[in-house]
Amino acid sequence: MTAIARPVAAPVPDGSPIRRRLGPSRLVPLLRLELRHSVMVLVLPVSIALFGFLAYRKITALPPFWYLRAATMQSDGLMDFVLPVVGAAAWTGSREGRCHMADLLTGTAQPRATRQLAAWAATAAWAVAGYAACVGLLYLVTARQAPWGGPLWWPVAVDLCAIVALSAIGFAAGAFFPSRFTAPIATLGVFLALGFSTQPISGASSPWDISPIVNAPWDFGNSAGIGTFYHYLPDLSIAQVMFLVGLTMAVVAALGLPGGSAGRRARQLASTFVAAGLAAVVVALALAGTGRMGAQGMIAIPALHDAASDIPISYTAVCSQEIVPVCLNPAYATYLPVVSSALAPVLDEVAGLPGAPVRLSQANAAYAQGRGNSVGVIASGPIISGTPPAVHFILPDQAPEAPSATSAEFAAQVAGTLGPSILQSVVGDAPGPGASPAQQAVMLALLKVASLPYVPGPTPGLPAVSPRAPLPEPVLAAARRFAELSAGARHAWLMGHVVALRAGQVPLAQLP
Repeated sequence: MTAIARPVAAPVPDGSPIRRRLGPSRLVPLLRLELRHSVMVLVLPVSIALFGFLAYRKITALPPFWYLRAATMQSDGLMDFVLPVVGAAAWTGSREGRCHMADLLTGTAQPRATRQLAAWAATAAWAVAGYAACVGLLYLVTARQAPWGGPLWWPVAVDLCAIVALSAIGFAAGAFFPSRFTAPIATLGVFLALGFSTQPISGASSPWDISPIVNAPWDFGNSAGIGTFYHYLPDLSIAQVMFLVGLTMAVVAALGLPGGSAGRRARQLASTFVAAGLAAVVVALALAGTGRMGAQGMIAIPALHDAASDIPISYTAVCSQEIVPVCLNPAYATYLPVVSSALAPVLDEVAGLPGAPVRLSQANAAYAQGRGNSVGVIASGPIISGTPPAVHFILPDQAPEAPSATSAEFAAQVAGTLGPSILQSVVGDAPGPGASPAQQAVMLALLKVASLPYVPGPTPGLPAVSPRAPLPEPVLAAARRFAELSAGARHAWLMGHVVALRAGQVPLAQLP
């Protein structure tokens, strides 16, 4: 009889064929399959709906300034979009354990780490694609509305990296703790973590500024003047991207650490990636802790800062066609008709007078860190400069968290703050402590003609007119007489007497 030789099975190194290799040849086919059947495909409409109903409506209601909208998108858009993503990722990560498929899939040709990596990558890819579509629509609308400037991409990069990192955290939570309750718990946990991540922030040098929903010094608010007169500072965004990339690397690599996830070499490589990711997280936190408040209103990190960003952006101002032109940054071009109309009654009274301003120019706001998270805002440079003099001012929208207002309300704010200061620069110290009765009477008359209050509130960067005691009856009577003169008569008298009036040398009885 002839003996039949039977093949002898080769020994399986490291316990199982599925642990021998973890490479692109195994990952790509699985990724294609997961992309077609990802839970994220079903959840993505919910994410887009939340973004559109909450973030998009709020953002497009803001004035069309690129920084203002991009900064709001980075915080609100991320909070609205990422929660369904984390839930879908956690649900996908818990799939094998929740459905008791781990033993069944042990005999397949793919290592567990390969299956998990493909499932997470498909979830993150759909989430990134959905968010990119939302941002693309938002930026397209802003590009059609914004009169000046261009899109800011660093806030988009931070949000995309945050979506990838938080989806990895959700997936890892589901993979390590498979349960039907993991997805809601992970979603709630991420929401609370993001929401409370800003609570420990104190000033621009806090390491907690690394939170992806932070774009500028916290509790300062978004100001339209930031990123308009100076270049956008990417310092904090770079540190945030480094932090999020390191966090993603560490969390995803941790999936390959448990025994049976992959071969020995793959697990060693995974441990290396975990260490590298954690190192990047630590470095990013350390960099964020060295931040400082820049004069541009953003956080500057010395190790990442480019000095060229401190040079103001050159631009050609847009000016009104008036005797005393009002000139604004082109980003504020839509404000020009409102601002010039609001100041017209005041400028008509002082135009051509000795010492009166011949031009009003919008100035950049200068920002300074105060105690805690407080920020001071003033006009950079002198308020009045040059010969003949020019007035430099900042608009209400350049102040932090400027309240939204209608055109009429905005005009009233501009006239009520800037108008009295212009008159004060021409008439004198009225109604300051050193003002003469004639100065007080002329000031009161001009305010009445311009329909402005006698005691306006303070305006950032301009000398405030403080409340005073009621004026004597002779001053009030002289003010009424002067206000009742024709515009030509008032202007002619001021032309001949304003220099002496400003010096306090005109007696009250000399007023017409």
